[in-house]
Amino acid sequence: MNAPFGFPEQDRIAFDRAELGAILSVYGRMVAAGEWRDYAMSFLREVAVFSVFRRATEHPLYRIEKRPRMRNAQGQYAVIGMDGRILKRGHDLPTVLRVLEKKLIRPVD
Repeated sequence: MNAPFGFPEQDRIAFDRAELGAILSVYGRMVAAGEWRDYAMSFLREVAVFSVFRRATEHPLYRIEKRPRMRNAQGQYAVIGMDGRILKRGHDLPTVLRVLEKKLIRPVD
């Protein structure tokens, strides 16, 4: 059976339950802090993407990507900024997501 994108569902890359749990944990904390408001997910042939938005009408602030083909190179997980720069890449998703946690740390006045 073909998916709406014209290729079989098993050919799409997706986040598993543990990966989504880690991503949504960070997402929930950032929403509670008032930093993020919306998200979108895309599951394509070579990459799964979790995009984070401040408002639904703008470009994503960050993209969290899973590229299994990069597993043996720099790592299959990456956090990419709005400008397209890779902020962190690695083999362990929670470690890669820590780059976003630093955004929550602010000086106390």
